[in-house]
Amino acid sequence: MASSHTARAYLDYNATAPLRPEARAAAIAAMDHLGNPSSIHAEGRGARAIVEDARRAVAELVGVAPRGVLFTSGGTEAANLALTPAIAPGREVAGLIVGAGEHPCVLKGHRFANEAASIVPLEADGRVDLAALAALIDAAEGPVMLTLQGANNETGVLQPVAEAAALVHAKGGLVVCDAVQMAGRADLSPAALGADYFILSAHKFGGPKGAGALVGARGDLSIASPLVRGGGQERGGRAGTENVAAIAGFGAAARVAGAERSAESVRLAALRDSLAAAVLESAPDATIFGASAPRLANTLCFATPGVAAATLVIALDLAGVAVSAGSACSSGKVARSHVLEAMGVAPDLAGGAIRLSLGWASSEADVARFAEAFRGAIANLRRRRGAA
Repeated sequence: MASSHTARAYLDYNATAPLRPEARAAAIAAMDHLGNPSSIHAEGRGARAIVEDARRAVAELVGVAPRGVLFTSGGTEAANLALTPAIAPGREVAGLIVGAGEHPCVLKGHRFANEAASIVPLEADGRVDLAALAALIDAAEGPVMLTLQGANNETGVLQPVAEAAALVHAKGGLVVCDAVQMAGRADLSPAALGADYFILSAHKFGGPKGAGALVGARGDLSIASPLVRGGGQERGGRAGTENVAAIAGFGAAARVAGAERSAESVRLAALRDSLAAAVLESAPDATIFGASAPRLANTLCFATPGVAAATLVIALDLAGVAVSAGSACSSGKVARSHVLEAMGVAPDLAGGAIRLSLGWASSEADVARFAEAFRGAIANLRRRRGAA
C-alpha cells in the first residue's frame, strides 16, 4: 500500500499499521482451517498447530521461550491482565508505580486500589525521572510493580527501562513494559530492557486488529488472577476459544517485522528526518517534542504556535494526508495530551500537537505528499489568521 504522489499518504502507523501481505495470507489460511484448538482430533490438532506456530514467532520477536507468550485480544487486555497486585503466584507487590506518560489502558486499566498507585513524573525531554522513581521505590512499604512504556506512543521517546528495572529489582519488585510501539521497531528483549513482562499488540506492526499478547520474560507465564475465566485456555491465563485467524496473522507479522527491524530502523529514520525538515521549512517556529531524547525511528511529534491540532488534522486530511493529533485512542476525540503536559509543555503549544508515524509501507512519496499538503495548509491557515 505504499503511496504514490497522487494517492493518500498514511502517516499514522502508531495508531494502526496497514495489514502486511504475509499476515493477511496467514489469517485467511487459518480461517479456512476447521477445528477448535482445544479439540484432540486431527482438525483440532491442526488448529492448535497454527496457534503454537504463532506463539513461537511472537516469542522469537521478544526473545523468550514460547511458554512465556499468552495471547489476548490486544494490548489493552494484556495491560489490564498484567497490572494486578497478584500478577503471579507468590509475587504479590505492595503498590504500583506508573510513568506519567503511559497509555490510557495503563493509567485507567490497572487493578490496584487508587491509594496503592503512584505516578512518577517525566523530565522535559519526555523520559521518566529516575531520581523521582528511586524515591518512590524507597518510600514503598514493600516490593513494587513499575509499569513503563518502552517507547511513548505520542512522541516516540524511548524510556530508560533497563535503568528503571535495575532500581525496581534491587528492592524485589517487578517491571511491566508496554512494548506496543517497540515491537518490530527496537530491541525489546529482556536482555536489553530487563523487564519481567511485556505487552504487545499485533496491529501496530502489520498484524490484524484484535490480537495481542502478555509475554513473560522467564518463559513460564503464570497468571494468578485472570480476567477471563472459563475453560482454562492459554494455560488458565485467558479462557475462551483462541482467535486462531488473528493469532496466525500476528505470528506472520511478528516474523517479518523481526527480520526487517534493523534495516527498517535506518530507512524510517531517514524518512522521519525528511518529515522534520519539511515541517521546519514551512513552519520554522514549530517545536519538535522529544528531539533531545532517544526516539523511535518512525515517530515525529510537533506543534506550530497558533495552529490548533484539530484544524491542521482536518486540513491535511482534506489534502490527502492521514495524521494524528497526539494519541488516537480517545474515541476520535482531540484532547490535550497528558504526555506533553507531563513534559511541561505550555497548554497553548500542546493544543497544537500533531503526530506523524511511519512503517513498513511508508515511502518517500508519502513524505513528498505531506510536505506539499503541510506547506499549503500552513500558508492557508496563516492567511486566514492574518485576515481575521
